[in-house]
Amino acid sequence: MEEIAALLRAAGCVFAEEEAALLVAAAGNEAGLDALVARRAGGEPLEYVLGWAEFHGLRIAVEPGVFVPRRRTEFLVAQAIQVAGPAPVVVDLCCGTGAIGAAVAAAVPGAELYAADIDPAAVRCARRNVPGRVFEGDLFSALPRELRGRVTLLLANVPYVPADAIATMPPEARLYEPRTALHGGDDGLDVLRRVAAAAPAWLAPGGHLFVETSEHQAPAATGIFARAGLTPAVTTSEDLGATVLRGTSRVNE
Repeated sequence: MEEIAALLRAAGCVFAEEEAALLVAAAGNEAGLDALVARRAGGEPLEYVLGWAEFHGLRIAVEPGVFVPRRRTEFLVAQAIQVAGPAPVVVDLCCGTGAIGAAVAAAVPGAELYAADIDPAAVRCARRNVPGRVFEGDLFSALPRELRGRVTLLLANVPYVPADAIATMPPEARLYEPRTALHGGDDGLDVLRRVAAAAPAWLAPGGHLFVETSEHQAPAATGIFARAGLTPAVTTSEDLGATVLRGTSRVNE
């Protein structure tokens, strides 16, 4: 174990001891362990090597080439759970592995869950994790039309990395994760604009759209929500380094 940890540490793994223990537990034999260690030491994300990620108390299946769920996104899940209400209709848009929707469904009794992603690899992976229906397509075009006006919680962890910032991302993300899950356009808000503009037609009265963004993007994102007719609210977590924007649809009078 110490030898493996030393090898991983030399490769730049900050939590080498913890990772070594996970790899040993995942390996079926010595040859398998050598292969796993070589992959991780070569820079492949730990979650790809293990085949799973821990997220909000769940073990989420993760396949190579699919966006890896981040710990900070657990903050978005917690915010959504707080306002879910009984038996909500939940949509996980840009779902990736489906971790967000799966976590909300696990915590909220009676949740009716739908998920969608444009990437076939993500859809295949999400179908292993999501206790509901998963669709392939571009944003709302993937969803059943009968969901329009019924969605209680619209959870959209859209790509929000500005184009010129992708080159500065850690190699694990920049070299291994799909560009479509990272690239948010010149200012990082292109996909967020599309989601916000269409969201009011899909949300139930008083329903909520939740997105993750960065602290410096939050003012612009708030303005986008307001112009779309949503009532915006920003919440942050210093512990997780997370910024979440909620947009609430109007209640019919």
